[in-house]
Amino acid sequence: MFCIQCEQTIITPTTKGCSYSQGMCGKTSEVSDLQDILVAALQRVSFWASTCHQYDIADHTIDRWSFQTFFATLTNVNFDPERMLAYINQADMHSQKLAELAKAAAMQANQSLPPLSYAAQIHYPKTKEELLKLAPHVMLNRGKGEVDDDVIGLRLLALYGLKGLAAYMEHAAVLDQFNDEICIEYHRIMNMLGDNPTDLNELLNLSMAIGALNYNVMEMLDAGETTTFGHPVPTQVNTKPISGKCILVSGHDFHDLRLILEQTQGKGINVYTHGEMLPAHAYPELKKYPHLVGNFGSAWQNQQNEFANFPGAIVMTSNCIINPFIGKYAERIFTRSIVGWPGVTHLNGDDLSAVIECALNQSGFKHTELEHYITIGFARNTLMNVAPTVIEQIKAGNIKHFFLIGGCDGGKDERHYYTDMANQVPQDSVILTLGCGKYRFNKQNFGDINGIPRLIDIGQCNDAYSAIQLALALANTFECGVNELPLTLVLSWFEQKAIVILLTLLSLGVKGIYTGPSMPAFLTDNLVSILQEKFDIKATTDAKDDLAKILTASAA
Repeated sequence: MFCIQCEQTIITPTTKGCSYSQGMCGKTSEVSDLQDILVAALQRVSFWASTCHQYDIADHTIDRWSFQTFFATLTNVNFDPERMLAYINQADMHSQKLAELAKAAAMQANQSLPPLSYAAQIHYPKTKEELLKLAPHVMLNRGKGEVDDDVIGLRLLALYGLKGLAAYMEHAAVLDQFNDEICIEYHRIMNMLGDNPTDLNELLNLSMAIGALNYNVMEMLDAGETTTFGHPVPTQVNTKPISGKCILVSGHDFHDLRLILEQTQGKGINVYTHGEMLPAHAYPELKKYPHLVGNFGSAWQNQQNEFANFPGAIVMTSNCIINPFIGKYAERIFTRSIVGWPGVTHLNGDDLSAVIECALNQSGFKHTELEHYITIGFARNTLMNVAPTVIEQIKAGNIKHFFLIGGCDGGKDERHYYTDMANQVPQDSVILTLGCGKYRFNKQNFGDINGIPRLIDIGQCNDAYSAIQLALALANTFECGVNELPLTLVLSWFEQKAIVILLTLLSLGVKGIYTGPSMPAFLTDNLVSILQEKFDIKATTDAKDDLAKILTASAA
């Protein structure tokens, strides 16, 4: 086992990465090895998909399956070894189908096929025992000791960025958003990573290409969400329980939430959002359901305590699941799509009656607590509508600075930095926030500046697109570059979605980003220095000290 893809990875004075019988996330070494084999098998699929594209051959079913399955290898998504085994076998069948199509097209054109990539040369056996023997050959740090550590670090930066991109592609595909050109580029990059590239400049450029591609994916996802559910509007959301039977929906997938809301109408069941599902309350086509009553709990890392205390059924729609047996709620939690945990009920199809039956059989909340509201819903459309008012306040000198404080949350003590930063920014500053990192401070009252809230909740992690649109609009109005705006990005990372959003911002030329609470362990000290020199990335230190530097630089 070797896994180093998220912030919680093991770091000791002599080693970096989880390499024992179980990772810090709860992933067993068997599942980790199967995921590595699956990644290589998917790179083989991408080799043949890319070859087919040379002959204008595409299989959209395989395209969709490829990035959806890649999503299953992200942190805290799928811990089920049998599901991993099924994915690997399916990848083998898809590769064989595409290979036959490519070979026939090449023969008809009287052309030779390109040389097989490293991943495409591997034979993938059918049994788990034989497959696991491949693990040393496909381990994500393969070549360590033979190639420079910087090469491995940049390979992982690109691979993990592409994992995050695949997740956003799947979120968009759920909403019927699909783009052939994006799929072609995805397969091209995935195929390149499957051939063990060693050139540092090529790998760095590949990471920037992934970031640029993800900008298009986020635009596509934004279109899918707003077309399907309407544009978010500023909305007050209750964060306290209401008496009655209940279902809690976590993850990121609004499609599944809508299915639950449709199927629970008139059944006396209240529906709550959790974690990154909080922004759902602002979408017109979701907030119209009166039994979508509020948000329960906080960020993903607290679920073992919060889910244990939730007296109803729980649905995990995408990533962020952790061991439900610890909190003894495994019999009440259901997984959907690519999510999996051994021993937990997985639901295929659109019939969610099992969730409803479970909810009705639980006690539900006995009492209604005193309401506490927070305001959300400042996504792209709303931000663009209020931009003229914001610009007026900037010109009048009432708003001096913007801080985007958000991203992934996590369990490290150092993450109090983000709470401290939010609480210490000057009263003439506006805080933009997104992702589950907002739970560090989103229940506090920051007041307003002449009617403009000082805390503006943009939405999910993928709604970074909305923040980018606001920054571009402000830069256009003031006829300057984004880096010249009184705007500072203070981002928290945890897993691969955060990595690809960082790559997206860097590909757009955004500099001076503060990121923490630590640098990704897969980046060598030399690579961190390169990124700092090239993009002026800054590691978070102390909130008070960093804030003083930011404000001094802004005033200069």
